[in-house]
Amino acid sequence: MVFDLLKKQQQQQREELGERLPPHQRLARAGEWPVLHYGAAPRVEPGSFSFRIWGLVEDEIELTWDELNAVSQSSVKNDIHCVTGWSKFDNDWVGVPVLDLLAKVVAKPEATAVMVHSFGGYTTNLLMSDLARPQNLLAHTHNGNPLAKEHGGPMRLVVPHLYFWKSAKWARGFEFISRDQPGFWEMYGYHMRGDPWKEERYS
Repeated sequence: MVFDLLKKQQQQQREELGERLPPHQRLARAGEWPVLHYGAAPRVEPGSFSFRIWGLVEDEIELTWDELNAVSQSSVKNDIHCVTGWSKFDNDWVGVPVLDLLAKVVAKPEATAVMVHSFGGYTTNLLMSDLARPQNLLAHTHNGNPLAKEHGGPMRLVVPHLYFWKSAKWARGFEFISRDQPGFWEMYGYHMRGDPWKEERYS
């Protein structure tokens, strides 16, 4: 009964919102932002923060918090979609555009994918074509407030066109790799790419 009611609500919302709401997602209530992650949230202070890009690049780089945020700053608004079934519309983010950060390194020709590494040991994989997009940010601010620790603060990756597990919390680096490899959740059966409109939830 509860499942049928939820399914009916999802269908009604999709009819009202059209293609903006991916299949079998429900729109989160105002102010709702579920906290979902594996294990305890790591404590990361800007003073001890560094962001590294390594692997299949000509020259590796490592940036402090201040150096990373000096690359550039941008504001974007987008929707996010969690693989567990909720979507949150009209998120305002401020942070470092991924494209501007990637411009600081030269990828080797064999680099086709990136493993995103986080403080605390979490990883997730992205194709280069999914990482290098204008809407993607390393975000430190959400809806006008510093990003809360439980949501990935002080900085998280935001890749809004894929399910939100790909937007790694507590991001600390990009490792350029020659072939797409599974990250943490992907090793446990999550889809290698995670397109919400194709319902790429699990492999």
